[in-house]
Amino acid sequence: MEKLKIAGGYPLKGTVRVSGAKNSAVALIPATILADSPVTIEGLPDISDVEILKGLLEEIGGQVKLSDNEMTVNPSGMISMPLPNGKVKKLRASYYLMGAMLGRFKKAVIGLPGGCHLGPRPIDQHIKGFEALGASVTNEQGAIYLRAEELKGARIYLDVVSVGATINIMLAAVRAKGRTVIENAAKEPEIIDVATLLTNMGARIKGAGTDVIRIDGVDSLHGCRHTIIPDRIEAGTYIILGAAMGDGVLVDNVIPQHLESLIAKLSEMGVYVEAGDDQIFVRSSPRLKAVDIKTLVYPGFPTDLQQPFTSLLTRAEGSSMVTDTIYGARFKHIDELRRMNANIKVEGRSAIVSGPIQLQGAKVKASDLRAGAALVIAGLMAEGITEVTGLEHIDRGYSNLVEKLNGLGATVWREAMTEEEVEQLKNT
Repeated sequence: MEKLKIAGGYPLKGTVRVSGAKNSAVALIPATILADSPVTIEGLPDISDVEILKGLLEEIGGQVKLSDNEMTVNPSGMISMPLPNGKVKKLRASYYLMGAMLGRFKKAVIGLPGGCHLGPRPIDQHIKGFEALGASVTNEQGAIYLRAEELKGARIYLDVVSVGATINIMLAAVRAKGRTVIENAAKEPEIIDVATLLTNMGARIKGAGTDVIRIDGVDSLHGCRHTIIPDRIEAGTYIILGAAMGDGVLVDNVIPQHLESLIAKLSEMGVYVEAGDDQIFVRSSPRLKAVDIKTLVYPGFPTDLQQPFTSLLTRAEGSSMVTDTIYGARFKHIDELRRMNANIKVEGRSAIVSGPIQLQGAKVKASDLRAGAALVIAGLMAEGITEVTGLEHIDRGYSNLVEKLNGLGATVWREAMTEEEVEQLKNT
């Protein structure tokens, strides 16, 4: 196991290029199961989730080639083999295998998904959609069993706006008979990305990016080539870094429209932000104003940027309130920030951040992916050395993090943990 060490206080300057979207990749790769000939996805991020999904596709008989951020999947030899545990437990988005395998094989056995621990994230809306399409769904010994004689289009109203459920129902519905209508659908850019891939494969989908998606089922889907969208959360993380410590940071390969809620809040704080066609330039200010943020479904402020933004708010003058309406348990990073001298208190689904405070280097632990990003930002702002463990979480969503940060002028490196440190980590 490794730990990340950060020497804080260095101004950041230069250009950083954003990788392909993690939240698209974890859905696009399972979607290849639905085709009857090879599918190539370009621009994938170099993260552990992609490697895990590659292994899962190979387990069910797929031929997968991955090099230079490009994956080609030949799904012709795939079979509906049960995937009850193993790699499935390592990532939350393994649930997309349910919709894809149900769509192609009319049956699937998938272990309950793993990934970050962010409190209750039920898949009841996914199951509701599968059942509406004609599948029976049972939970047997910790695995979800899906079975259908055939899938038939249906009108499905999602009780909660859910990216995962919207995509999963799309995956199952593209090869169902008749028309499926998903109402109260999520509108995230990643949904449009998945719909674009499926359309290129021969699916008939209208309305992706709105709250009503219509899908006319087809008998078969074919291979194609698809380029993934840039990762708006990775982009947002580097933009926040630039707001915290930037002496002129250019974030390249972005779609600025995907980040309008973040840009608006940074401007409100007094950060200089300038958006181009596919780049965003950001420079910090010596005096930052406190602001309140509330996470909402897209196009609102992203829950995935709440934790990194909380670190930035420790530099702002006054009291800021951070409210997470999506994941109420997404405050595990707060105790770690307190170790670094942050003045933050949690009240229900909100955190109150008082500043400005000079953070101090400390030994901290990433409890999930975006908490890890928050601690990296805090470490870059802090005086002294910060030591971050739990890198397996960070590696799930940020490719080449050390290289990208050092390219901006940071001093960041990875070190192997001693046996004693590993044992201590297990006991915390």
